[in-house]
Amino acid sequence: MSQTTRREALIGAAALALSRRVFAKASQPSTAVNFAVPANACDTHTHIFGDPAKFPFWSGRVYTPEPALPDEMAALHRALHLQRVVIVTPSIYGTDNSATIYGMKAYGLGARGIAVIGDKTSEADLDSMARAGFKGIRINLTTVGQDNASVARTRFQAAVERVKSRRWHIQMYVSPAVIAAIKDLVMASPVPVVFDHFGGIDTAHGLTQPGFPDLIELVRSGKAYVKISGAYRASMQSPDYPDLAPFAKALIAANADRIVWGTDWPHPNSNPPPGRAATELNPVYQIDDGRLLNLLPVWAPDAATRKKNSGR
Repeated sequence: MSQTTRREALIGAAALALSRRVFAKASQPSTAVNFAVPANACDTHTHIFGDPAKFPFWSGRVYTPEPALPDEMAALHRALHLQRVVIVTPSIYGTDNSATIYGMKAYGLGARGIAVIGDKTSEADLDSMARAGFKGIRINLTTVGQDNASVARTRFQAAVERVKSRRWHIQMYVSPAVIAAIKDLVMASPVPVVFDHFGGIDTAHGLTQPGFPDLIELVRSGKAYVKISGAYRASMQSPDYPDLAPFAKALIAANADRIVWGTDWPHPNSNPPPGRAATELNPVYQIDDGRLLNLLPVWAPDAATRKKNSGR
């Protein structure tokens, strides 16, 4: 066999092995929690990625993750001393919330859900979701690369109409620029609004980056909540993200009653590298959530404040 032919054979064998590989486990903490976690604390942001054979991915997704299953999430929460969870339907499922329901049922009474809906989602569907434990709907523009203010305003107004008669909230994963563009709508909103992942900031742009002062104002006024979650999305300075501390402290100082904490487990990589198709496997990030949780006392040294930040 020639060297070229042998190389091609090895490449082919490697590709076949990858296609048949056993999926890697989602991350588990390697650092013990070093402070007293408040009783009945909640992880306000996780996802379940089920077996694709049982929970097919949406054809319009922008990435394909490894499975992240309820028993793995339960193990994570035992290690972190957490008793409750909010499971959020990820973009890979479009408006199919089945995997989230699966995760909620497996977790038990301590689980609640955030749904993704569309124009074809009926009021009866929403009623069924409410009975299952859903408490809100999510608008995710960042993962799909959407940063258009007009689109954001239209989507937000439509979401308000769908949930204003329910005791639900609207959760948004958008950029700081979008937050600035919808600030007036959020101020006037009849339903609570929650912004994911530090409001989509990039620490490299500083505390005065467009949109962050608007987010601070919304939090201070009590009109918006912010999840201090997904640190790796905002900062490149892992594993302790020192450049993120001023942002966390600024948000907490603005209104600790409007800040909630979450892991963003299983830490999906929603930005495939160039050349990798959306349908190809994009491994989840391996994040030490124990070390991540230990940042909470750094950001909020006061135990009473941490109780507010750890769950509701």
